Amino acid sequence: MNAMTARAGLLEGIRVLDLSRVMSGPFCTSMLADLGAEVIKVEMPGSGDEGRSFGPFVEGESSYFMLLNRNKKSVTVDMKSEDGRAVIRALIPKCDILVENFRPGVMARLGLDEPTVRQINPGIIYTSISGFGQDSPLKAWPAFDLVIQAMSGLMSLTGPRGGPATAVGESVADVCTGMFAAFGTLAALFDRERSGRGRHVDVAMLDSMMAMQLTGLARRLYMNDTPKPAGNRHPVTYPVDSFATTTGDVVMVCFSDKAFSALAELMGEPELAGDPRFSTNSARNDHEDLLRCRIAAWTGGLTQDAVTKSLLDAGIPAAPVWDMNQLVGSDHVAQRGLVETGHHRTLGDVPLVPQPVRFSGDDPQDAPTTPELGEHTEAVLRDVAGADDTMINRLRDNGTI
Repeated sequence: MNAMTARAGLLEGIRVLDLSRVMSGPFCTSMLADLGAEVIKVEMPGSGDEGRSFGPFVEGESSYFMLLNRNKKSVTVDMKSEDGRAVIRALIPKCDILVENFRPGVMARLGLDEPTVRQINPGIIYTSISGFGQDSPLKAWPAFDLVIQAMSGLMSLTGPRGGPATAVGESVADVCTGMFAAFGTLAALFDRERSGRGRHVDVAMLDSMMAMQLTGLARRLYMNDTPKPAGNRHPVTYPVDSFATTTGDVVMVCFSDKAFSALAELMGEPELAGDPRFSTNSARNDHEDLLRCRIAAWTGGLTQDAVTKSLLDAGIPAAPVWDMNQLVGSDHVAQRGLVETGHHRTLGDVPLVPQPVRFSGDDPQDAPTTPELGEHTEAVLRDVAGADDTMINRLRDNGTI
């Protein structure tokens, strides 16, 4: 394992009871696990987290699940049964954090809602992740990433100009909500160190996505303007856009009159910088179609590498448009150690991608792991919940674990 990206033990000694599934909750708890927290992931016996059924698969194991549930302990408990809920209640006093992402109301029906759990463990940080929050008029709606992208306005801003609303090519609502949840959980944990008081952390996917859209919000809240899709270009500044070359696309961030003047020199058309149609950002926006054609004619005759180098040498921010293969194979990913070699009990070595924040003075940790379904059930019940062999055998015999 690359020591530069080894897990920081900043949360060593913190235990997390992870009752979440699929993506937003597991992403939150994976970040906590990366920082050294002990994460006990509770899954249904037999089927496990629904994420285990998501492809692609490697020898029957979900690679999606492995990337998302690194460094966790898998414990199978049927929370629909009274015995299963008793197991959860036995674990709660031993945990610092509980994370759940059920629809609001489900945990109350299970008798594991925040007020009930707080009676068992007054200092626990109870983090609830949902689509719309615990008190929204929409709280009963099912929330999936695409639903939230649609309602957040993000899809309305994404895609080609004049085209249909388009989803971002990753489950960004799930991922970003998981990050906000980790942030809120750690803030509440820090507060508990000073006040001794546990908190309920309520994180909504729709709220999270709204909070991220600063450009669109600035236009809507301050200019009473409803933005529309603009393709790859910046909604205000031009030319900040992507262009085709003979070997792939490039992006350029020509953000000022000075940068545009440098671009005009590169194109062999220095007079464009003084042309009233292009001499200011406002004018360049008004004549975008014409300017785009002139720039595209220049980039279209050169390679991706040549255009990128020319722009960078001229002081204009630029980059090639990489696919996933180019990213993973890049010198940057290798130097930063962004892909770690982890371990799976049956698959052996597997590639994993931990949270990316680096900390000074970080000591190398053991190689990250990804759990098989129920791999840690008996150990956790014995060591954390205080169950003996008789109880474990009874729970296994009646299908609770």
